Amino acid sequence: MTSAVAHSLEDAARGDGGSSSSSSESVAWAPVVTPQGHLALRPADDGLKLDLAVARRLQAAFARGAGHGLLQLGAGEVATALPPTLAYWREFAGRYVSALCAQADARDDAQAGGTPAEVALPQAQTLAWLADAVPPMTGAEYLNATVLAALWGDLHAAFTTQLSESGGTLQDLLRQYDAAWNLVGRVHFNLAENRKDDEAPFAFLATYTTRLSAQAKPQHLPLGRALQQYADASKQELLSLLSPVQRAAQHCAWLKAIVDNGEVFHPLRWTPADALALLRDASVLQAAGIVLRMPARWRANQPARAQVRATVGSGAPARLGQDALLDFAMEVTLDGVALTPEEIAELLAQSNGLALIRGQWTLIDRDKLQATLAHFEHVAQAAESGGLSFGDAMRLLARTDPAHPAQDDAGEDGADWSEVVAGPWLAQTLKTLRSPQALAELDPGVALRATLRPYQQQGVRWLHLLSTLGLGACLADDMGLGKTLQVLALLLVLKNQAAARAASGGRSGGAGAAGAKPAAKRPPNLLVAPASLLTNWAAEIQRFVPSLRARVAHPSAMSAAELKALQASDLGDVDLLITSYGTLLRLPTLTEAAWGIVVIDEAQAIKNPNAKQTRAVKQLKAQSRFALTGTPIENRLSDLWSIFDFINPGLLGSAKQFSALTKQLAERSHNPFAALRELVRPYILRRMKTDKSVINDLPDKVEIKAFCPLSRKQAALYQAAVKELAERLASSDGIQRRGVVLAFLMRFKQICNHPSQWLGDGAWAEADSGKWARLREIAEVIAAKQEKVLVFTQFRETCAPLVAFLEAVFGRAGLVLHGDTPVAKRQELVRRFQEDEALPFFVLSLKAGGAGLNLTAASHVIHFDRWWNPAVENQATDRAFRIGQTRNVLVHKFVCRGTVEEKIDELIESKRQLSTELLEGGAELILTELGDDELLKLVALDIHAAMKES
Repeated sequence: MTSAVAHSLEDAARGDGGSSSSSSESVAWAPVVTPQGHLALRPADDGLKLDLAVARRLQAAFARGAGHGLLQLGAGEVATALPPTLAYWREFAGRYVSALCAQADARDDAQAGGTPAEVALPQAQTLAWLADAVPPMTGAEYLNATVLAALWGDLHAAFTTQLSESGGTLQDLLRQYDAAWNLVGRVHFNLAENRKDDEAPFAFLATYTTRLSAQAKPQHLPLGRALQQYADASKQELLSLLSPVQRAAQHCAWLKAIVDNGEVFHPLRWTPADALALLRDASVLQAAGIVLRMPARWRANQPARAQVRATVGSGAPARLGQDALLDFAMEVTLDGVALTPEEIAELLAQSNGLALIRGQWTLIDRDKLQATLAHFEHVAQAAESGGLSFGDAMRLLARTDPAHPAQDDAGEDGADWSEVVAGPWLAQTLKTLRSPQALAELDPGVALRATLRPYQQQGVRWLHLLSTLGLGACLADDMGLGKTLQVLALLLVLKNQAAARAASGGRSGGAGAAGAKPAAKRPPNLLVAPASLLTNWAAEIQRFVPSLRARVAHPSAMSAAELKALQASDLGDVDLLITSYGTLLRLPTLTEAAWGIVVIDEAQAIKNPNAKQTRAVKQLKAQSRFALTGTPIENRLSDLWSIFDFINPGLLGSAKQFSALTKQLAERSHNPFAALRELVRPYILRRMKTDKSVINDLPDKVEIKAFCPLSRKQAALYQAAVKELAERLASSDGIQRRGVVLAFLMRFKQICNHPSQWLGDGAWAEADSGKWARLREIAEVIAAKQEKVLVFTQFRETCAPLVAFLEAVFGRAGLVLHGDTPVAKRQELVRRFQEDEALPFFVLSLKAGGAGLNLTAASHVIHFDRWWNPAVENQATDRAFRIGQTRNVLVHKFVCRGTVEEKIDELIESKRQLSTELLEGGAELILTELGDDELLKLVALDIHAAMKES
């Protein structure tokens, strides 16, 4: 048991004054799938509460391994109220235990401590379906059929281990978890049709399994034979066999009656009413351990039932966007065949129960059928005025329509009485949204100075389709996969298409031709991003699409007067306006203007629906809205709602409606959140570096610049240092001058890191450093992905503050290594970082940790401050990027804008091919040889570029 977990349980168990807790106390836990595909149970601030006794059982089991934890869920928590995430894993593990119990040969295991028979792995299609149905939870994106197959193997290994440890039989071990698991024998209730008997057209027979035949099939005997078989044997075996029947009889009056009078041991003639009683109690019987066998003609062990079938989107809508109106049609079907109005009336005239319709037994429930009909007739009436909105259609398809008849007390979903299908146009549209690789290629042209990788091309095509449809989207690719480049390529494609339409319109009618209608000019696009990323976007535009006319609306690029006077009507020659979330709040003209596409970067900035900047963003008017985030949005339902309320307003309803919907979904007995995933899936495109289709196409190491602003305090200290340097240069020369230059270069680096590093005041406040703020942004994404990061700094005194800051961001402790770390301890730190998945970060001083260490568990490297020597930095990066690394490594190099850091970075980039000769000894030594004017120009502060603004 880890210390953090132990403390969590101890705290939960301790009341005021240290007294023991009652079982009514609860603690917060959440299952987590790690990037390596392991399942764990961890304390979580936002986890759902568990009864303390349940939490202790589960934690103790998971401490032994995922298989033991799953076994406790599937076998031991059958009747426990669990949150959806744990209920999902209980259902998965329950499949294993059920399969184990259903194996007749397992009952021949009479030897204590024997090895259980192998349990067949579910089919690949079933595993894939289960992976898609996972509810929102941390690490859901790492779950797939392969991971589930491995966990199935862990389950069997855990069960085998526990059976060996117990020294008992399978029955003994499962009884320790829950009495419902009984392997002495399985009772089967068999219902069959008897068409020759008009009064009692059904036959009922209870049987039990005894052994396997030579063909490995279970052998059934009438239950009455058990009385003879066990007549001379121990009564305990008979009681064990009949215990499932006795348990079920406590809840089923009809079964109790035939048990009490002994009829359960004989074949019975049954009326339709008798058969209906069994059908209604099917879930109770199965939960007790009884296997049901229905007539062979019944599909999925259910009689036929009339369904209301609705078809939406057969043809293309007249207009696009969330307000697009789709055609709607409905009919009542029986086994897929439409009923006539006369047959529907006859159906509704029948009494509730089983009735012969068209020669087959049909389940009649007038209340449910009428409620379903009324619901869809209401939808049809609303659609008669022009059609059904796109959002309403999607909710109907996903069965998340809040007005749909709800689940009844027996757990039967009202959707069983209806079916909604997409018509040809909508079906094809959804297919292409879910499979962007099938879309036609788009050529951004030579103006794009980059080669898009296949997955990036698919992303551009997917975004283009959604923009064409007037719908919003969330591009949720992993950090480092090029979300920025995909958006820029899309804007270039749209610009080229608009130019082509304008040229075509001019040729077709001529400027002065009567009746000629000039092509409508596409409005400019808007990008909203954190202030720290504005420079990154501007740099990427200049690098990849310099022909795209962009303008930055921010205090770092415009004066206060220019910002105040900015009007959307003044942007006629602008393709993209770039601004920050804070500036958007101060420029109401931006929320009043009409935009082509609005893109928000780092979309987690709007996850709080009540924040001012969230409300401002959602007021923006656009033809399409796109959200970019590298943080998984599957983990928290409130995050999902807020992002979708921006990209496709109304699709998930209001916050109150969405809360009611999720509660309603959670009450569904089977895969409750599958419907929600189906609803949002067409609008989310997520590719991960761990995907084989992506990782094989990526370079092994991706390096990106993380540009950071300065805080006001940093800027003031930096300016003062520049002024003092100028004074000192005027009064020094020779060796003394070189010492002055080196000292001030070191001071500039320290100020850029954090004012407290230069001042030595020990404060290290986050608000005082632009690098601290940028580090949080990056670390939060890494934390959400459960990935690991190495943070390099050349300063010993920076290590401890970095560790404290990162512990607050990750919510977990990390490791640190610097010059004072004993050599003998260093390999132990490396081993812990490599093996312990719970350790998220490792802070290293560049000299102590820059060479000789193998740290391939990390997939991110951050150079918090620069050595100004590419060879040294590359050597440090290669602690993660080396033989044995199976993930792509993303390298973040921090650079403060407008400072000497940016200017030396530009120098390194411009002379990269000569960097070995020029910079092998470090840039500081070269800078000491510069003249006073050149040196002061190099270190001078560009206040507009450097200042930290929101």
